[in-house]
Amino acid sequence: MKKTLFAMSLLGLSAMMPAQAADYVIDTEKAHAFIDFRIQHIGFSWMSGRFNDFTGTFSYDAEQPEASSVDVKIDVASVDTNFAERDKHLREKFLHTKDYPQATFKSTSFEQQDDGSLIMTGDFTLHGVTNQLVIPVEKVGEGEDPWGGYRAGFVGETKFTIADYGIDVTKLGPSAQEVHLTLSIEGIRQ
Repeated sequence: MKKTLFAMSLLGLSAMMPAQAADYVIDTEKAHAFIDFRIQHIGFSWMSGRFNDFTGTFSYDAEQPEASSVDVKIDVASVDTNFAERDKHLREKFLHTKDYPQATFKSTSFEQQDDGSLIMTGDFTLHGVTNQLVIPVEKVGEGEDPWGGYRAGFVGETKFTIADYGIDVTKLGPSAQEVHLTLSIEGIRQ
């Protein structure tokens, strides 16, 4: 009887405790996550690309999304615009990947909007410079996957000015000063 009362007491206490955020690893191993970018090319067209190699984790609680967090590390040399010569040029002349091999993003806050979307703010480091970056985020979905795991996915889009990170693109013209960034992230719950 005492054991039953004790178990019921623990169960009652756990029901009153707030839900814990779940931790996820971003699924880059099976290519279910992407960091894509685009920038105007001297005002004539859009150049699109992505970073092929990155790792990261996030924590998410649907009951308390403001307690979420994200931490991502990007191998900048993995830049891929589908043209090897341009990629080499970007690595050497703009991104200086030998000196700055890694870019990072670490969230500092989340704010839930009335429509259910989130505003994620964090510190983005690129080319050795760290600035605050604000990214509107939408949840794509979450649930059990066909392999017995549990996943959650989000997408966010933002833009930033390249000069704010010490990268000189003046030769590319005034229309090529901003990078548009799209983050499509799917994580596997741990």
